Amino acid sequence: MVWLLASATGLIVANLYYAQTLIGPISQATGLAAGAAGLIVTLTQIGYCLGLLFVVPLGDLLENRRLICLALLACAAALLAAASTSSASLFLFAAFCIGLTAVAAQILVPFAAHLSRPETRGQTVGTVMSGLLMGIMLARPIASLVADALGWHAIFILSAVATLALALLLRKRLPQRQPHAGLHYFALLGSLWHLLRDTPVLRRRAAYQACMFGAFSLFWTCVSLELTGPRFQLSQTGVAIFALVGVAGAIASPIAGRRADQGKSHSTTAAALLLGVAAFALPLLVHGSRLLELAVLVLASIVLDMGVSANLVTGQRALFALAAETRSRLNGLYIAIFFLGGAVGSSLGAWMFAQHGWQGVLWTGLAFPLSAFLIWLAAARD
Repeated sequence: MVWLLASATGLIVANLYYAQTLIGPISQATGLAAGAAGLIVTLTQIGYCLGLLFVVPLGDLLENRRLICLALLACAAALLAAASTSSASLFLFAAFCIGLTAVAAQILVPFAAHLSRPETRGQTVGTVMSGLLMGIMLARPIASLVADALGWHAIFILSAVATLALALLLRKRLPQRQPHAGLHYFALLGSLWHLLRDTPVLRRRAAYQACMFGAFSLFWTCVSLELTGPRFQLSQTGVAIFALVGVAGAIASPIAGRRADQGKSHSTTAAALLLGVAAFALPLLVHGSRLLELAVLVLASIVLDMGVSANLVTGQRALFALAAETRSRLNGLYIAIFFLGGAVGSSLGAWMFAQHGWQGVLWTGLAFPLSAFLIWLAAARD
């Protein structure tokens, strides 16, 4: 069941990232103006953030299996719409709906916590989150390779079929879970502010991960520009291979979860944040031949992914140790806040690359995990 949930979350969340490497051909096919091409990614992220705030809390109110399957059916329909349209406005609406419905992954994560025993909850969540992170990391190279072979429509069609099959599989395999929140929907939404205000663990953990995910988004937004530039001159296939190597960082998720189960969350958080610092410090400090600098970037990508995944799982383990009836809302708030950090990182990184080049990106990226570590030094243990 744990591996099913891990695979499912990875497959679902990958839908958020397929379009990121295909903005060029999608814009040409739909007639989207070059200046508006960024809306493809932006609207997907907006849909996801809104889903985290308005759909994920339903996991504390409605029967979870039915909610997950309905979201996946809607996601499959949105993917088919994106694959079949030649209208820019319809594609952008489909992108928004893909983001909105892909939050099914964040209903599955607290579902996994509910199914696990308290003494192994961190390890279970870590394994599930490693699947989610692999989905994030693999989506971009897979989309590039499929588009090269079959055209950009193919990845959306294949994902729609896979998402539909996943909905049917989860309908068959998942147990039913009816939560007992005791609130109606609008009271449930109103409680989000109270949870944020009254849960210091949530605020601290969200701040750590917002900084780490900001660094992650900044790095992966800009590294392809650097790799295809005059210094390294890699092809898109070379960039895809580079991204695939970075997937190795996902191994940190179950390790971090196991350490959190052993009561070592505080030190694991420090290690994760310092890995983020090291990921940007390495290419700033190590200079040499083209091959050496490329190897350093590969190592930095793995180290950064390890830090981000370890910190993510440790944070969720801390939140899922709180009241079971608020887990979906806590998870939704946590993910929404750090996704905002990711949006800041990606937009800031693109601007820094245009204005100050790769060195400017690295110094900006270093500031994110370093800020998180300073917050950790000042924070109470959690």
